[in-house]
Amino acid sequence: MSPVLLFILGVVFVAIGVAVSIALHEVGHLVPAKLFKVRVTKYMIGFGPTLWSRKKGETEYGFKALPLGGYVSMIGMYPPNKDDGGVRPSSTGMFQTLASEARSVAHEEVGPGDENRVFYKLPVWKKIIIMLGGPAMNLLIGLVLTAVLLMGFGVATATTTIADVSKCQVAEGETVDPDSADCKPTPAAAAGLQPNDTITSFDGKAVTSWEELTGWIRSSAGREVPITVERDGQPVSTTVTPVLTSRPVAGPDGRPEQDANGVLKYQEVGFLGIGAQSALVPQPASSVLPMAGENIKQISGVILNLPARVAGVAQAAFSEEPRDPNGPISVVGVGRVAGEVAAMEQVPLQARAGALVGLLAGLNFALAIFNLIPLLPLDGGHVAGALYEAVRRRFALWRGKPDPGAFDIAKLLPATYVVAVLLMAMGALLIYADIVKPVNIFG
Repeated sequence: MSPVLLFILGVVFVAIGVAVSIALHEVGHLVPAKLFKVRVTKYMIGFGPTLWSRKKGETEYGFKALPLGGYVSMIGMYPPNKDDGGVRPSSTGMFQTLASEARSVAHEEVGPGDENRVFYKLPVWKKIIIMLGGPAMNLLIGLVLTAVLLMGFGVATATTTIADVSKCQVAEGETVDPDSADCKPTPAAAAGLQPNDTITSFDGKAVTSWEELTGWIRSSAGREVPITVERDGQPVSTTVTPVLTSRPVAGPDGRPEQDANGVLKYQEVGFLGIGAQSALVPQPASSVLPMAGENIKQISGVILNLPARVAGVAQAAFSEEPRDPNGPISVVGVGRVAGEVAAMEQVPLQARAGALVGLLAGLNFALAIFNLIPLLPLDGGHVAGALYEAVRRRFALWRGKPDPGAFDIAKLLPATYVVAVLLMAMGALLIYADIVKPVNIFG
């Protein structure tokens, strides 16, 4: 299959995955709303002109022209004017007019018998459940996809089979011609070890994992050690003498550690001069939650520093600076990464498929966390409004005051429009950057 076709298939896979994720996010709002008897008038995927819709019961289900999200419309999202119970403007000010128009739209479909089916009359805990339903659905999708990735496809794990044997001993950053007199053979090369040899024993101990073998090699510097490998189905025994050399300190995640100044840490350890082949190894169910938690932690860090990260993207997009591979990207960027992963013919198909599943899992975690930001029009903004309503009512009760009623979140619409414009501007910037200077995740 041609790389171009593989690229397109990768993009299509992620596009469908994003569409399904958005649709299920809205299902997370729809189901509890219906369970709590709120009348839901619309369930739409996308924005703009309607391409197709069908009404089932009291709800219209459909697709719109711009696949940039989705929404669920519930009657009575905003309470009526508390002064007269109507939806007429309380003044001629622009902000009050925006709020009044929002109330009018929220109540235009309230008919006889719907008085107790409006959203604003729900108890606070029910409002929170409805609004958290969407992010919770994305978290669930991300968790399921993480389980599929780890338990189904597996994780690339170093095996005890040799991938390559270094010919020469060289210092960090140096190169030596293997055919020159300056080439001092590595212990592995001197012992005659070869690629595709599987190490079965070291110093008389059975080798069961690469990590275990690495520890033994590092602690055996300067000592002659017997080693046995399996080559073409036959055991081959020899001896090796690991040499003491300076190597980067590996952290818990396997990556080189750095000090406070960003300089790599080194330690003196035994060195043999071999690299391991890797294979996808299915992981136990107990690994799913820790992996999901680590993913969520990393994404949360990006979102918490989003203004600075977006500023960095803008600077890179309009200058010669490179993009931060750990920074935010748009749907265009996600699609591009998916296409590049799918087109890597040198990587086994199973590994590529697993990478695409992992990409979708991370995207769902990002959707969930981003929607929890306590700003309208995001779900977190509605949750914050409901929590404020609960606190306000509790204070009124403590002070012996009348119940102030539902919080009129329509008053926050001017700020909502500002946030919405900023979100659209951020989206446009990320799309532009992903076109003119895409993230290079492959180094």
